Amino acid sequence: MTTSGQPPCSVQRPTASVGGAWLHAPCPVLVVDPAGIVLEANDRARSFFSGATSGTWLGDVAPDWLARAHGRAVAAGGADPAQPVRGPHGQHFLQAHATPGPDGTVVWWLVNDPDPSPTRAVPQSERERNAFLTDASTQLLSSLNVERCMEVTVRLAVRYLADAAVLVAPPSGRRHRLTLGAGEAVTHRSARIDPSTVPGLAEALRGFPPVPSRWIDPAALPGWALPDDLAEPVGSVAITPLPGPGFPAGALILLRRDRRPVFDPAEEKFAHVFAARAGAALSAARMYREQSEITTTLMAELLPPELRHVHGVEFAGGYRAAQDTDRVGGDFYEVHPGAGPDDETLAVLGDVCGKGLDAAVLTGKIRNTLHALLPMAGDHQHVLSLLNGALLSSRHTRFASLVLASVRRRGDTTHLRLTCAGHPAPLIVRDDGTVHEAGTRGTIVGVLPEITSTTASVALRPGETCLLFTDGVTEARGGPLGDVMFDEERLRAALRECAGMPAEAIVERVQLRVAEWLDDQPHDDIAVMAITAPHLPAPDGRTTTGNHA
Repeated sequence: MTTSGQPPCSVQRPTASVGGAWLHAPCPVLVVDPAGIVLEANDRARSFFSGATSGTWLGDVAPDWLARAHGRAVAAGGADPAQPVRGPHGQHFLQAHATPGPDGTVVWWLVNDPDPSPTRAVPQSERERNAFLTDASTQLLSSLNVERCMEVTVRLAVRYLADAAVLVAPPSGRRHRLTLGAGEAVTHRSARIDPSTVPGLAEALRGFPPVPSRWIDPAALPGWALPDDLAEPVGSVAITPLPGPGFPAGALILLRRDRRPVFDPAEEKFAHVFAARAGAALSAARMYREQSEITTTLMAELLPPELRHVHGVEFAGGYRAAQDTDRVGGDFYEVHPGAGPDDETLAVLGDVCGKGLDAAVLTGKIRNTLHALLPMAGDHQHVLSLLNGALLSSRHTRFASLVLASVRRRGDTTHLRLTCAGHPAPLIVRDDGTVHEAGTRGTIVGVLPEITSTTASVALRPGETCLLFTDGVTEARGGPLGDVMFDEERLRAALRECAGMPAEAIVERVQLRVAEWLDDQPHDDIAVMAITAPHLPAPDGRTTTGNHA
């Protein structure tokens, strides 16, 4: 069925005595017999309803809502001119006025609705219902944002089922989240309400079946249940729960203006079908939000911390997960500041076997264990032995390598005690560009009952740096064919360019060189930490290096 671009005119409702005036009416007019066959159609009707000629079925050329209204008028024994029916046709929203004709015929006069409502006719045919539910599901599932899902639910309800709608979310504390819509306006608000003031609402919020709309007195609705843009009195109210998987997702209040027909049982049943889909979508959105909040909270504990100056020493770190879509992995670093300037600060950098979230969970356990062992940080061997025992007794089968660095500044010199446990030895960058390896070795933790390690003592003059790194740096594969490791020699060469640079600049330089070498090739987790003795301020405000201190 097609329509022309010519809209019907706006005329006054005709009287019951029509005679032959319909032939020259400036709006579409159809004469239909009791069987639903079009007997006559004026020129405007034939133009507006394609195929509307004598002998055609009304349902084949006119909207479904008009054909159903004709059937109801015939079944009732005659049309009621005082009760027009309304519905869409193409881009138009029409009023259809019926007047009795001879021999049981009905004359239908179609005019523009003088007060068009955004609410369309409630889908009645199976085809209309399926089309609406398919479109509703598509819109509802297009977003996992709870506020957006609530808004779409209300807009669909206002567009197809009612003149206004209010979505009441389950209580959060003593308040309910409300989404109200009338026409094109949709608003969100949070309010303390008493659901028991609306018959059936408290039950709907608990997931119980809805009460019939005839039990609800529209005049008794509280103010919070009426959208601000609903100017006319409410004549009919329907309430339906929004069911979810195991718990309700809220309740939907549907409102119709006083001049519109009340909700009939078929419309209420269809509203329940729509509400079931909206409830499923809302439940999915809320579950996603809850899981996202939980993930964010847990991730905050797993992400590498931001490093800063601690007791006159510069600390800087950089991390890149094996997968660009991941935020955490098996490499980690941590700095535990000493209680005061005379106390040692413990810095840790480690590498857990594996990648992704599984490895990140173990890094979280190692970090928590080391935090608990801080009072014993003066003895690196003892700390590593206790950590080794904790890993051996856990359900994890993964192992880890790490390096401990106890840092304290005295005067213009920064003193470090470095202990490796199966980890690449730190590199020391002197202020003249010399790069050498710290003399520390040890066995990995989480494999053998006993571990051994050696501790190296290093002194840094102003501008000198100790670089801690994971094997993701030296084993990064790149080059012309993508199969050559970055290796320690290239790392040393990059560090020679960093003599006298601040800790943060050194970390950025190393990360840049490794990224250039990788050139988007797959790689392991990469972690870098720089510990730098800062330049000393001179009396004239300039800074000096260790050679002039």
